[in-house]
Amino acid sequence: MLLITGTFRIRPEKLAEARPVMQAMILASRAEDGCLGYAYAIDLLDDGLVHVVEHWRDQAALDAHFASAHIARWRATWPTLGITDRDLTLHEVSASRAT
Repeated sequence: MLLITGTFRIRPEKLAEARPVMQAMILASRAEDGCLGYAYAIDLLDDGLVHVVEHWRDQAALDAHFASAHIARWRATWPTLGITDRDLTLHEVSASRAT
């Protein structure tokens, strides 16, 4: 399994405009074959900071995601929404367990 975690910044005054765009991205990603989880969370203490958590079955599923039309549409909105400071890390997970 692959796990992507990280953050990006969005201009706080653009959050209302960004919500439906982010929702469309999340729903399309969750519908992809190999997507085990996909979420954005707006930080309650840091206006404009968005946390990202993605779970993918394997590299092939992640590669298909990166080639999808919906990710191209999402990326095209970044300049208008003021999305900056992307800081994402890919983790290869060999096992998981509940804590």
